[in-house]
Amino acid sequence: MNALVIVGAGGFARETAQAVRDAGGTELLGHLDDNPALHGTTVDGVPVLGGRDLVHDLPGARVVVCVGNPRDYAARARLVRRLGLPADRYATVIHPAAAVSSTCEVGPGSVLLAHCALTAAVHVGAHVAVMPHVVLTHDDVVEDYATLASGVRVGGGARLERGAYVGSGALVREGTTVGAWSLIGMGSAVLGDVPPGEVWVGSPARRLRAADAPARDELATRTMGGPVT
Repeated sequence: MNALVIVGAGGFARETAQAVRDAGGTELLGHLDDNPALHGTTVDGVPVLGGRDLVHDLPGARVVVCVGNPRDYAARARLVRRLGLPADRYATVIHPAAAVSSTCEVGPGSVLLAHCALTAAVHVGAHVAVMPHVVLTHDDVVEDYATLASGVRVGGGARLERGAYVGSGALVREGTTVGAWSLIGMGSAVLGDVPPGEVWVGSPARRLRAADAPARDELATRTMGGPVT
Protein backbone atom coordinates (compact mmCIF):
# COMPACT_ATOMS: atom_id res chain seq x y z
CA MET A 1 0.00 0.00 0.00
CA ASN A 2 1.30 3.49 -0.89
CA ALA A 3 1.91 5.96 1.94
CA LEU A 4 0.92 9.62 1.61
CA VAL A 5 1.30 12.81 3.63
CA ILE A 6 -0.74 15.96 2.99
CA VAL A 7 1.03 19.28 3.43
CA GLY A 8 -1.50 21.62 5.03
CA ALA A 9 -4.37 21.01 7.42
CA GLY A 10 -6.96 23.55 6.29
CA GLY A 11 -10.14 23.10 4.29
CA PHE A 12 -8.56 22.01 1.01
CA ALA A 13 -6.26 19.59 2.83
CA ARG A 14 -9.21 18.08 4.69
CA GLU A 15 -11.14 17.63 1.44
CA THR A 16 -8.12 15.96 -0.11
CA ALA A 17 -7.80 13.63 2.88
CA GLN A 18 -11.42 12.61 2.41
CA ALA A 19 -10.80 11.94 -1.29
CA VAL A 20 -7.85 9.72 -0.39
CA ARG A 21 -9.92 7.76 2.09
CA ASP A 22 -12.82 7.42 -0.34
CA ALA A 23 -10.51 6.14 -3.08
CA GLY A 24 -8.79 3.58 -0.82
CA GLY A 25 -5.52 1.83 -1.57
CA THR A 26 -3.36 4.50 0.08
CA GLU A 27 -2.11 4.71 3.67
CA LEU A 28 -2.77 8.29 4.75
CA LEU A 29 -0.05 8.97 7.31
CA GLY A 30 -1.31 12.43 8.27
CA HIS A 31 -1.08 16.17 7.75
CA LEU A 32 2.00 18.38 7.99
CA ASP A 33 1.38 21.97 9.02
CA ASP A 34 3.57 24.75 10.43
CA ASN A 35 0.99 25.79 13.04
CA PRO A 36 2.44 24.35 16.27
CA ALA A 37 -0.97 24.45 17.94
CA LEU A 38 -2.07 21.67 15.59
CA HIS A 39 0.86 19.34 16.21
CA GLY A 40 -0.21 16.17 17.98
CA THR A 41 -3.89 16.81 17.28
CA THR A 42 -6.19 15.18 14.75
CA VAL A 43 -8.21 16.80 11.98
CA ASP A 44 -11.27 14.79 10.96
CA GLY A 45 -9.56 11.79 12.48
CA VAL A 46 -6.27 12.31 10.62
CA PRO A 47 -3.20 13.14 12.76
CA VAL A 48 -1.17 16.31 12.34
CA LEU A 49 2.34 14.91 12.52
CA GLY A 50 4.33 18.13 12.72
CA GLY A 51 5.68 20.93 10.54
CA ARG A 52 5.95 20.88 6.79
CA ASP A 53 9.69 20.24 6.68
CA LEU A 54 9.06 16.85 8.34
CA VAL A 55 8.38 15.65 4.81
CA HIS A 56 12.15 15.17 4.44
CA ASP A 57 12.11 12.67 7.31
CA LEU A 58 9.51 10.55 5.51
CA PRO A 59 11.32 9.61 2.29
CA GLY A 60 9.07 6.63 1.64
CA ALA A 61 5.89 8.70 1.58
CA ARG A 62 4.46 10.49 -1.39
CA VAL A 63 3.30 14.06 -0.93
CA VAL A 64 0.52 16.41 -1.99
CA VAL A 65 0.58 20.12 -1.13
CA CYS A 66 -2.87 21.43 -0.23
CA VAL A 67 -2.56 25.09 0.74
CA GLY A 68 -3.83 28.38 -0.68
CA ASN A 69 -6.96 30.51 -0.77
CA PRO A 70 -8.19 33.52 -2.78
CA ARG A 71 -6.22 35.89 -0.53
CA ASP A 72 -2.96 34.07 -1.26
CA TYR A 73 -3.36 31.64 -4.12
CA ALA A 74 0.40 31.72 -4.78
CA ALA A 75 1.11 29.89 -1.51
CA ARG A 76 1.18 26.45 -3.14
CA ALA A 77 3.92 27.43 -5.58
CA ARG A 78 6.05 29.01 -2.86
CA LEU A 79 5.75 25.94 -0.66
CA VAL A 80 6.61 23.49 -3.44
CA ARG A 81 9.76 25.49 -4.10
CA ARG A 82 10.60 25.52 -0.40
CA LEU A 83 10.26 21.76 -0.10
CA GLY A 84 12.49 21.15 -3.11
CA LEU A 85 11.22 17.63 -3.74
CA PRO A 86 11.60 15.80 -7.06
CA ALA A 87 8.46 15.45 -9.16
CA ASP A 88 8.22 11.72 -8.50
CA ARG A 89 7.64 12.34 -4.78
CA TYR A 90 4.31 13.96 -5.54
CA ALA A 91 1.08 11.99 -5.70
CA THR A 92 -1.91 12.73 -7.91
CA VAL A 93 -5.22 12.49 -6.02
CA ILE A 94 -8.42 11.86 -7.99
CA HIS A 95 -11.68 11.31 -6.12
CA PRO A 96 -13.46 8.14 -7.26
CA ALA A 97 -16.53 10.24 -8.13
CA ALA A 98 -14.54 12.37 -10.59
CA ALA A 99 -15.01 11.62 -14.30
CA VAL A 100 -11.69 11.73 -16.16
CA SER A 101 -11.62 10.37 -19.70
CA SER A 102 -8.78 8.20 -20.98
CA THR A 103 -7.54 10.97 -23.28
CA CYS A 104 -6.91 13.40 -20.41
CA GLU A 105 -3.64 14.00 -18.54
CA VAL A 106 -3.26 15.06 -14.90
CA GLY A 107 0.13 16.07 -13.52
CA PRO A 108 1.89 15.23 -10.25
CA GLY A 109 0.70 16.95 -7.09
CA SER A 110 -2.71 17.78 -8.56
CA VAL A 111 -6.00 17.09 -6.80
CA LEU A 112 -9.36 16.47 -8.47
CA LEU A 113 -12.26 16.40 -6.03
CA ALA A 114 -15.68 14.76 -6.26
CA HIS A 115 -17.95 15.17 -9.28
CA CYS A 116 -15.56 17.15 -11.43
CA ALA A 117 -15.51 16.15 -15.10
CA LEU A 118 -12.72 16.20 -17.68
CA THR A 119 -14.27 15.29 -21.01
CA ALA A 120 -11.72 14.81 -23.81
CA ALA A 121 -8.04 15.64 -24.34
CA VAL A 122 -7.85 17.91 -21.30
CA HIS A 123 -4.38 18.63 -19.94
CA VAL A 124 -4.04 19.46 -16.24
CA GLY A 125 -0.54 20.38 -15.09
CA ALA A 126 1.24 19.89 -11.78
CA HIS A 127 -0.03 21.05 -8.38
CA VAL A 128 -3.44 22.07 -9.73
CA ALA A 129 -6.48 22.20 -7.43
CA VAL A 130 -9.77 21.20 -9.06
CA MET A 131 -12.69 21.54 -6.66
CA PRO A 132 -16.04 19.69 -6.75
CA HIS A 133 -18.36 20.01 -9.76
CA VAL A 134 -15.79 21.66 -12.03
CA VAL A 135 -16.25 20.88 -15.75
CA LEU A 136 -13.30 21.01 -18.13
CA THR A 137 -14.26 20.31 -21.73
CA HIS A 138 -12.38 19.20 -24.82
CA ASP A 139 -8.83 20.42 -25.34
CA ASP A 140 -8.69 22.65 -22.28
CA VAL A 141 -5.22 23.30 -20.87
CA VAL A 142 -4.79 24.06 -17.17
CA GLU A 143 -1.20 24.98 -16.32
CA ASP A 144 0.73 24.31 -13.10
CA TYR A 145 -0.53 25.75 -9.80
CA ALA A 146 -3.90 26.86 -11.15
CA THR A 147 -6.94 26.67 -8.87
CA LEU A 148 -10.49 26.04 -10.05
CA ALA A 149 -13.03 26.60 -7.29
CA SER A 150 -16.26 24.63 -7.04
CA GLY A 151 -18.71 24.81 -9.92
CA VAL A 152 -16.39 26.37 -12.51
CA ARG A 153 -17.27 25.64 -16.14
CA VAL A 154 -14.64 25.99 -18.86
CA GLY A 155 -15.49 25.86 -22.56
CA GLY A 156 -13.49 23.86 -25.06
CA GLY A 157 -10.01 24.90 -26.11
CA ALA A 158 -9.55 27.38 -23.27
CA ARG A 159 -6.25 27.88 -21.46
CA LEU A 160 -5.78 28.70 -17.79
CA GLU A 161 -2.19 29.78 -17.46
CA ARG A 162 0.20 29.11 -14.61
CA GLY A 163 -1.23 29.96 -11.19
CA ALA A 164 -4.56 31.31 -12.44
CA TYR A 165 -7.37 31.29 -9.87
CA VAL A 166 -10.94 30.89 -11.13
CA GLY A 167 -13.54 31.57 -8.46
CA SER A 168 -16.56 29.47 -7.58
CA GLY A 169 -19.27 29.29 -10.23
CA ALA A 170 -17.32 31.24 -12.86
CA LEU A 171 -17.75 30.54 -16.56
CA VAL A 172 -14.89 30.70 -19.06
CA ARG A 173 -15.81 30.98 -22.74
CA GLU A 174 -14.37 28.49 -25.22
CA GLY A 175 -11.06 29.39 -26.79
CA THR A 176 -10.17 32.10 -24.26
CA THR A 177 -7.08 32.46 -22.08
CA VAL A 178 -6.90 33.43 -18.42
CA GLY A 179 -3.42 34.84 -17.90
CA ALA A 180 -0.84 33.64 -15.40
CA TRP A 181 -1.53 34.50 -11.76
CA SER A 182 -4.77 36.30 -12.59
CA LEU A 183 -7.88 35.88 -10.45
CA ILE A 184 -11.44 35.55 -11.74
CA GLY A 185 -14.12 36.47 -9.20
CA MET A 186 -16.80 33.98 -8.25
CA GLY A 187 -19.81 33.91 -10.57
CA SER A 188 -18.00 35.86 -13.29
CA ALA A 189 -18.40 35.18 -17.02
CA VAL A 190 -15.12 35.40 -18.91
CA LEU A 191 -15.90 36.21 -22.56
CA GLY A 192 -12.43 37.29 -23.71
CA ASP A 193 -8.78 36.89 -22.87
CA VAL A 194 -7.62 38.02 -19.42
CA PRO A 195 -4.05 39.40 -19.18
CA PRO A 196 -1.61 38.01 -16.63
CA GLY A 197 -1.56 39.33 -13.07
CA GLU A 198 -4.99 40.95 -12.95
CA VAL A 199 -8.30 40.56 -11.07
CA TRP A 200 -11.43 40.39 -13.25
CA VAL A 201 -15.01 40.24 -11.96
CA GLY A 202 -18.58 40.47 -13.18
CA SER A 203 -20.70 39.26 -16.07
CA PRO A 204 -19.22 39.91 -18.51
CA ALA A 205 -15.96 39.94 -16.56
CA ARG A 206 -13.99 43.19 -16.56
CA ARG A 207 -10.72 44.27 -15.00
CA LEU A 208 -11.07 45.35 -11.37
CA ARG A 209 -7.43 45.87 -10.39
CA ALA A 210 -3.98 44.32 -10.36
CA ALA A 211 -3.56 41.02 -8.54
CA ASP A 212 -2.33 41.10 -4.95
CA ALA A 213 1.39 41.19 -4.20
CA PRO A 214 2.02 37.42 -3.75
CA ALA A 215 0.60 36.66 -7.20
CA ARG A 216 2.44 39.59 -8.79
CA ASP A 217 5.66 38.37 -7.19
CA GLU A 218 5.20 34.91 -8.73
CA LEU A 219 4.53 36.46 -12.11
CA ALA A 220 7.65 38.62 -11.83
CA THR A 221 9.77 35.63 -10.76
CA ARG A 222 8.82 33.71 -13.88
CA THR A 223 9.20 36.73 -16.15
CA MET A 224 12.70 37.43 -14.86
CA GLY A 225 13.77 33.84 -15.36
CA GLY A 226 14.05 32.89 -11.70
CA PRO A 227 13.21 29.51 -10.19
CA VAL A 228 9.84 28.26 -11.45
CA THR A 229 9.50 24.75 -10.05
